[in-house]
Amino acid sequence: QVQLGESGGGLVQAGGSLRLSCAASGLTFSSGGMGWFRQAPGKEREFVAGITWSGGTRYADSVKGRFTISRDNAPNTVYLQMNSLKPEDTAVYYCAATQRRFVLPSTRPEDYYYWGQGTQVTVSS
Repeated sequence: QVQLGESGGGLVQAGGSLRLSCAASGLTFSSGGMGWFRQAPGKEREFVAGITWSGGTRYADSVKGRFTISRDNAPNTVYLQMNSLKPEDTAVYYCAATQRRFVLPSTRPEDYYYWGQGTQVTVSS
């Protein structure tokens, strides 16, 4: 059974940094990929960043140059380093996983089969 658990969210001032972690059990990085999505109140869930089994990465335009996704295969953990945070980054951040192989990470939530419970990130101005 695949389980994903996020941690690292919190309250930070604009311009600050946070690092989110997602620990995956029951899943190996020898196939598929992982992604981070976020959902702000009243908005749809949106893609933030993803990493494939082969290490390919992809970012939303809104976070390019500020966020970095990385992984450790042992333990199976994916990280999202978030720098230069802005108030518009405030959202619940979700970790997601898929066992499908993509050349580049998919940006579509429906391509990810497994989801964590989410962690709140709040950026104050």
